[in-house]
Amino acid sequence: MAKSRTKAWSAVAAVTGAVLTVAAAPGQPAVFQGAPEGAAAGAGREAAVTLLVGRAVDTGRAGGADWCEAGAFRFGRCGDWREQRVLATARGAGSVLHDPAGARTETLPTDAGGPLEIALASARAGSLTDVTVQDGHGRHLAGALARGGGHWRNTEPLRAGEYYTVRVGAQDGGGTPVGVTLAFRTAPPADGGRLTAEFGPGPGTYGAGEIVTAALSHPVPGADADTRARVEAALQVTSEPQVEGAWHWVDDSTLHFRPRTYWPAHTVVSVRSGLDGVELGDHRYGGPSEPLEFTVADRIEALTDSAAHEMTVRRNGRVIRTIPVTTGKAGFLTRSGIKVVLGKEPKVRMRGDTVGIQKGTKEFYDLPVQYATRVTWSGEYIHAAPWSVESQGEENVSHGCTGMSTEDAAWFFDTVREGDIVEVVNSGGERMPPFANGFGDWNMDWAAWTEGSALSPSTIPAALTPSRPTASRLTPTT
Repeated sequence: MAKSRTKAWSAVAAVTGAVLTVAAAPGQPAVFQGAPEGAAAGAGREAAVTLLVGRAVDTGRAGGADWCEAGAFRFGRCGDWREQRVLATARGAGSVLHDPAGARTETLPTDAGGPLEIALASARAGSLTDVTVQDGHGRHLAGALARGGGHWRNTEPLRAGEYYTVRVGAQDGGGTPVGVTLAFRTAPPADGGRLTAEFGPGPGTYGAGEIVTAALSHPVPGADADTRARVEAALQVTSEPQVEGAWHWVDDSTLHFRPRTYWPAHTVVSVRSGLDGVELGDHRYGGPSEPLEFTVADRIEALTDSAAHEMTVRRNGRVIRTIPVTTGKAGFLTRSGIKVVLGKEPKVRMRGDTVGIQKGTKEFYDLPVQYATRVTWSGEYIHAAPWSVESQGEENVSHGCTGMSTEDAAWFFDTVREGDIVEVVNSGGERMPPFANGFGDWNMDWAAWTEGSALSPSTIPAALTPSRPTASRLTPTT
C-alpha cells in the first residue's frame, strides 16, 4: 500500500476494489449512504443493526498502516474516509445471495491488498455474533472476532480478482438476531498480471471423493474457446495409480478436476501448471503457479437411507458400522445425492434463524451441538442429536441434518476426513447441486462432466491435439 492517505475507503464499498453487491432483507433498501448514526434502526423498522465494512488507513507514518478506531467510521475521520452503511435486519438473517448480477453493484478504484474490517456503526447497537467471508471457490477468509463482538478483522489477505460473499450475524441492542448477506469482487492486479492458477485442496491426506480445484487469477470467458483449451491443456494432473479424469469449467475463473469414479485408496495426486510463458492471445501470457501434491486415504463411504433411517459406513468396500439415524422431516427434507465432507467442528451452535426459521415459532431451535461433520456450506451436518435418540432408526424428525447418538457421532467424527463420501438416498429432498453448496461434483454423470471440458474434440485447437493422452485426461488403469 502506498505511503499516502489516498488509499482510505470505508464501508462495504471500500472492501471491494472493483464491484460491490449487496443483498438486503426483503423490502429493505440495500445500502444506506451517509445516514446519521443510529438512523437505520429508527422508529417503525423491525429489529435492525447498521453495519460498516471498512479498510485500514495508510497514515503515511514510518510505522505503516493503522486501523481506524472501531466505531469512528465518519466523514473527516481516518484520512479520506468515505461512508456507506448496510442494514442487517431480522428478516435478513440467513438471506443468501443467489444472483449477484441482479443486485446493485458499484465499481471502486482500490486494491485487494488492504485489511478488511466489519464493525457496528455504534457500540450501543448490539454485537456481532458471526462473520463468514467465503470466496467463489469455497475457500474461507480467516479472521478474528474481537472480544465483546465489536468488530471483525481478517487475519489473511484478500485475493486480487476474487469474488467474495460475506455473511454477517449480529444481535441488536435488545438481543434479537439480525443478519445480512453481501458480496464484492476485488480488483485484478494494476498491470493486468499474468494468468496463473491456484490449486486446491492443499497438501495433505483426503478422502476418495476429494475434488481438485484450479482458481484462475483472471477470468477466461466461455466464448474464448481457444484460450480455455490452452489453459486447460496446461493444467497437468497425474496420479499413481493412473486413473481416467478430466477438468470441468465451473465458471470463467474456476475449474474442477475429478476422476471418472472415486480416487482409489492410497492414490498420490500431483497437480502442476504449465502456463508460465504460454501465449494466451491478445498479448496475454501465463505466469508461474505453485504445484500441489496430496494423498488419498482409505475409501470411506457413508450411505444414508432416509426411508430405512439407517447409515451404512464402508471402508474400502467393507461394512464397518451400521448406525440408526434421523434425517429431515416434511418441510425440511435432507438433500439427496452425493456430498463430500467439507470439515469437522467438535462443537457448533445451531440456530434456526440462520436458515430462515423465525425466533418464536415452533420450529425455531438454538442448540449446542457436538461432533458436527459438515457436508454443505449452507449448514447441513452429520452430528450428535441426543434429544432425538428415540426417533433414530424409526422416523425422520430433523430440520435437514443427519442426527445420531453422541456415541455414534463421536465415532463417525473420528473416522471420516475431508473428502470422504456421504450419500443420501430416499429422502425426498432436492438433489445436491454440483457446485453451489459444497462439492456435489459426483452427482454429474461422466458424459455431462466431460462436456464441461474445453478439450472436447470440437474445441481442441489443432496445435493442441496430442499424439498421446493429455496430462489433463489421465490414462485409465489397465
